[in-house]
Formats: sequence, C-alpha cells, structure tokens
Amino acid sequence: MRIEIWSDVVCPWCYIGKRRLETALAGFEHRDEVEVVWRSFQLDPGAPSVADESIAEHLGRKYGGGPEAGQRMIDQMEAVAAEEGLVYRLGQAHRVGTADVHRVLHAARDHAQRAELKEALLAAYMVEARNVADHDVLTEVAVSAGLEEARVREVLAGTEYADEVEADIRQAGAYGATGVPFFVVDGRYGIAGAQPADVFTDVLQRAWDDAHPAVEMVGAQTGADGAVCGPDGCS
Repeated sequence: MRIEIWSDVVCPWCYIGKRRLETALAGFEHRDEVEVVWRSFQLDPGAPSVADESIAEHLGRKYGGGPEAGQRMIDQMEAVAAEEGLVYRLGQAHRVGTADVHRVLHAARDHAQRAELKEALLAAYMVEARNVADHDVLTEVAVSAGLEEARVREVLAGTEYADEVEADIRQAGAYGATGVPFFVVDGRYGIAGAQPADVFTDVLQRAWDDAHPAVEMVGAQTGADGAVCGPDGCS
C-alpha cells in the first residue's frame, strides 16, 4: 500500500495530521507493508525568503485584529497540537517561504530519508521556531537527517528539483486539493485535512481489503463435497 502526503513544513495542521496518521498506522495489521511518500505543497507561495514578520503579526494582518488576535489563533492551534503530544512555539515563529525546503526534501536519497527529514523540519519550525528558510538552518537540519552537507549546499545554490516540486503541486491540484495536509491512499482514496486517527484507520483497512479481496468459497455455501487432490492423494 502506498500513502502519498502533500504538506508544507509551515502548516501546523500538517504536523498534527502526520501524528494522527502515525497513530492509525501503529494499530494497522499490515503497517510493515505500507510505503509513505511525502509530496511538496507550498501553503504560502508569496511568503518571503527572509523573515520580516511573526506568525501572530501575519495572521492579525490577514484576518484582522492585529497581533493580539493572531496570537489567540495560535493559542488555539497550540492547544490542539498538545493533544497529539506536540509542543508548538508558533508564537515565536516567523512567516517564511518554503520553496528551498521542498527542493532539499527532494534531494533525499529515498523515501525513508525524506520522511526523517520531513519530521526534522516540522519539528524545527513548529517546536523550535527556527527559520527553515535560512540556508544555514536548513542545511543543519538536513545534515542531522543524514544528507551530506556539500550536497545540500549544492542544491541550495541553484534551482535543482524545482521542477519536481512544481510537479507535486500540479498533481495535488489535479486531485482537487486546495489545502494541506492531503493524503492519497493507493491513488484511489483521498483524505483532506488532519482527520481523526480512526478516519485514517477506516480508510487504510478499506484500501487494503480492496487490494486483497477475500475468495468466496461457493462449495461451502451449497454443501457440495467437491473431489480434490492433495499431498496425501486424491479423494
């Protein structure tokens, strides 16, 4: 089974959704046969590469009410995150763009390393309030996840993987996704938003059952005693 996840590292619901999916997978009988693939999505394409306002200031300007109103929104989000064991520090975080973040994620050598880097980047921004758009910070986090420093700086110095990032974003649009997190299971079932863990559990089981249908034993229902051959001979 393959689960594709479109998300952004500055999306607070994306980290919460990740934790809820992980809770569902922990209780899923076939979890060792599930491949998780992280896809790119830019939540705020117009965000600057250099931090110039806090999240509270940005929310207050966007929705009205000033930084105080923005902080109240943050407080509500942090309370939800705490229920999933996540201690957010969004009140200290700043609005930044993530184009380079996604390019570095694509530079991971495989899905496992990309998953490790995704977790590290989400924690860096949400929990540690670090500026993941800063190339030095981004490099440090990437190296902690096993990427080679020289390779990360090479990617950051150019535009490598920009096409792959755009391809992910276009695919999300083709699926009808207008926000993140957005999950697609086996290219067939879409889950929009950070749904409760039991929603993920239900979809995982449904997708597995669809891909591995049980064989109905017709003879057993009719009472017929069909003749068969086996290792010990024929009936």
